[in-house]
Amino acid sequence: MKRVTWLELFFDLVFVFAVTSASELVHNDHSWLGVSRALIVFIPVFWVWVGGTMHANLHEIDTVRGRLGMFGVAFCGLILGLSLPGTFDGTALWFGGTYWVARLVLLLAIHGLPHRAAFTTFTVGAFLTGPLFVAGALLPPAGRTAVWAVAALTDLSVPFLARKRLSSAPFDASHVAERFGLFVIIALGETVVATGAAAAEHQLDALGLAALAAAFAVCCGLWWVYFAFSATAIHQAIESSTVRIDIIRPVLSYGHLMLIAGIIGVAAAIGTAVRDPAEPLHLDAAALLLAGTCIYLGAFAFTRWHMFHTLATPRLIAAAACLSLIAVAPRIPAIASVMLLAVLLIILNIVEHRVVKLAAVATN
Repeated sequence: MKRVTWLELFFDLVFVFAVTSASELVHNDHSWLGVSRALIVFIPVFWVWVGGTMHANLHEIDTVRGRLGMFGVAFCGLILGLSLPGTFDGTALWFGGTYWVARLVLLLAIHGLPHRAAFTTFTVGAFLTGPLFVAGALLPPAGRTAVWAVAALTDLSVPFLARKRLSSAPFDASHVAERFGLFVIIALGETVVATGAAAAEHQLDALGLAALAAAFAVCCGLWWVYFAFSATAIHQAIESSTVRIDIIRPVLSYGHLMLIAGIIGVAAAIGTAVRDPAEPLHLDAAALLLAGTCIYLGAFAFTRWHMFHTLATPRLIAAAACLSLIAVAPRIPAIASVMLLAVLLIILNIVEHRVVKLAAVATN
């Protein structure tokens, strides 16, 4: 069983900043266009992290070359995070150029120069999507959005299109499941930071403390949804699969992008509720908070179907309840919206705990 190394944990620290930057971008522009643009520019950041993670899973990185390569990719991740909030203003070329450099480093310094043209995420990133991000950076915002959307979708399509080539890759199930779980922790950490930062803007009173407690309960509820049962189920599904890429691709590469996107939406909105708990949330902030949670819960339904071909019924019901709360949230104090969300997550986790316990009794 392969263990997560200290180098990988250091590598992850850089992407804490990138997740914070993505949350800031969403917070600054709640519109559909703003959220769509934030997703478009977050995909290459996530894909750089995935590239480093998959390399570390398949190869030995605790060598001089491996460490230097990971440091190089990590530095690119730092520049990506720094330039991400201004990608549609003045830092687009920094963002696009850095992404291309990161893909080249992954190909050359880590993966090695290929002896022949191979269709992999490394070669596609170095020779196609990297240049597309640079080209898009030179265009006006509308054209940039279109070109970058094509590049992001191309990156996302490679694991699907290269399924046959990846089917024989000896992925370590325990290591890869743990790595993606750690990225979920990074995103949840941003939610905690956003909550604490908002609370620190004014002196805590009883109402502020109650709002902080409700927001923290939401963070804990989101953690519980993933780590109480899902993390173990993901590891077991990968371990038992005859073709591991058939689980890794939909559940980790795609499913976890949805999970992280949902958490970033929650992180971008939850500080608003803690900052002004007595005021109702504006519709856009309410949508980010509750639709973000809906996406998070819905992603589990997507991953569960791909792992076990069964429906995650409690999570789908909870996701639908989140959507229904969007209409209510602008009419009630923000603290009430957060409390309702916290109660919903608590009920969901209690129900799932009961379901799992009954299933275990029935099996025995």
